[in-house]
Amino acid sequence: MMTMYKVFIVEDHEIFCKGLEAVLDEIKEVSLAGTASSGEQFLNMLKVTETDVVFMDIRLPGINGIEATREALKIKPQLNVIALTMFNEEGYLQQMLEAGARGFLLKNINKTDLEKAINTVVSGNLFFSEELMTVLAGKYLGRKEERTETPVFNEKELQILTLLCQGLTNMEIADKIHLSHRTVDGYRAKMIEKTGVTNTIGLVVYAIKNKLITV
Repeated sequence: MMTMYKVFIVEDHEIFCKGLEAVLDEIKEVSLAGTASSGEQFLNMLKVTETDVVFMDIRLPGINGIEATREALKIKPQLNVIALTMFNEEGYLQQMLEAGARGFLLKNINKTDLEKAINTVVSGNLFFSEELMTVLAGKYLGRKEERTETPVFNEKELQILTLLCQGLTNMEIADKIHLSHRTVDGYRAKMIEKTGVTNTIGLVVYAIKNKLITV
């Protein structure tokens, strides 16, 4: 029996929203749960709307996509949020990841990317579209580094890296593997230093590009 996923769109640009609805309508496993043009409207509707996946614009009037994601996950912790971003908004992705988003797509999306994103996040993994990965790799991994050796990660670092790539926060990782929050943060900081990236998004991009983890 085919699994159906209820999808919600939070987007303040009507033309883009209608276009996204049209593409989603072509995916057999998807039904549209609703749409909202602001974070406030979405949060009010979420309380009475059964939803599996949310496509969330980052820049929204009033409550932005970052705060809306954070608040939505307080209401429904199992919700899968996929961030919709533009080429010049990569800086917001770190905040969206920390807020709990599990997928990241550029707005010039197609049916294939939408299907992959939905299936990936409902399976419990993070999703980055290939085009966005290319942009992020150029931003975070494109700089020449003095180090010539490939970083080596121990078992605990790889465990934490895998959980980071699954979208867990430092606190959630600490609870899951029975370490203190400070210890997990120390491991994360050490991996950032080893790879030469600047933040968690960079670390996730590094892990995916170098096939250290499977997402």
